[in-house]
Amino acid sequence: MGPRIRPPVSASERTDDPASKSRLTENPHVGYAPRLIRRTLSPTEGETMMDFLTSDFLENEVWRWFLTLAIILFVGIVLRLLLKLVVRRLRRFASQTEGRFDDLLVELLAKTKVLLIFVVSLYAGTLILVLPEAADRVLQALFVIALLVQAGFWGDGIVTFWIRRTTKRRLETDAASATSLSAFSFIAKAAIWSVVLLVALDNLGVNINGLITGLGISGIAVALAVQNILKDLFSSLSIIVDKPFVIGDFIIVGDLMGTVERIGLKTTRVHSLSGEQIVFSNSDLLESRVRNYKKMFERRIAFKIGVIYETSPDLLETIPKLVQSIIEDLPGLRFDRCHFKAFGDFSLDFEVVYYVLNPDYNVYMDRQQAINLAILRAFAERGIEFAYPTQTLQIQGGSEAG
Repeated sequence: MGPRIRPPVSASERTDDPASKSRLTENPHVGYAPRLIRRTLSPTEGETMMDFLTSDFLENEVWRWFLTLAIILFVGIVLRLLLKLVVRRLRRFASQTEGRFDDLLVELLAKTKVLLIFVVSLYAGTLILVLPEAADRVLQALFVIALLVQAGFWGDGIVTFWIRRTTKRRLETDAASATSLSAFSFIAKAAIWSVVLLVALDNLGVNINGLITGLGISGIAVALAVQNILKDLFSSLSIIVDKPFVIGDFIIVGDLMGTVERIGLKTTRVHSLSGEQIVFSNSDLLESRVRNYKKMFERRIAFKIGVIYETSPDLLETIPKLVQSIIEDLPGLRFDRCHFKAFGDFSLDFEVVYYVLNPDYNVYMDRQQAINLAILRAFAERGIEFAYPTQTLQIQGGSEAG
């Protein structure tokens, strides 16, 4: 047999019959339908809670403060989640289009700070409160300052977005103008944040005219304290304006060499041939001798050839014409001269000078290799021997040993 289910007990039996209650509790094996026991507040407790919620705290009822806190949390969470959702959807859409406006909009939304969301939530929550005039002014000033700071971040993002895209587009065609954009970026961002600071101080009631006068006096002390930084800053401006090198140029400074990657306000970064990044101080660069190979339109090459002393004068006389014909037969070269230059310690030395019309180093090495191989074959055909270090010892008595 299944378990017995007790028929429902009437309301009067549940509340007025103690015997029925004891039977239900003393015999747990007897089945019965489950029921919820709900505790109701006594009139005294309810009145106490209502008195607490309706009591005044800082000129507002307590329930208004609880509601304000709930609104702040709700608005903040909703705005944060909504911002993340919009940025994620918009970024996915922007990756599938070629337009620039949607990319800019994604970057600006991504730069929206938590400070702005908090201040907006705070402002929304305090709308149901009755605030003193001073507190209301502070809240409004905080809201305006948060908007100004966020506007500064948005303006900074617009400048960064435009500079990055313009630099990428111009590097291949006009590296000099791309380098100048870094200076414009610094000036534009400095102007944006200066305006934000001045407007924020004006909203706080600060006398801007007096502040500017004070900054002029204290600026001297600040300049003395950061003179090394200012030196690098002005060196950076000199590099950008004078353009001894630009982004993409191959330079040599002392025994260090590489391709210029970035010209910053304090340092210049160079990517070396061996792969590492070399960081130069801008002031050190201006005080050094910089060799810029990107400015080279053609490459002048000079090298020597040494033949043995046993070579006949007739063969020596043919060497300049032979070398000239070899160089002139190769494309992209301009022959300059070839002369019997000197009597060396162990060789008869010829000096050869020519120009590679392409400044690329790999092109120069390809042409030099072709010249060397052609000279080696031509000398072998004519029986001309290259010299190498030798020494002849003469023994007293007239005999020789080589």
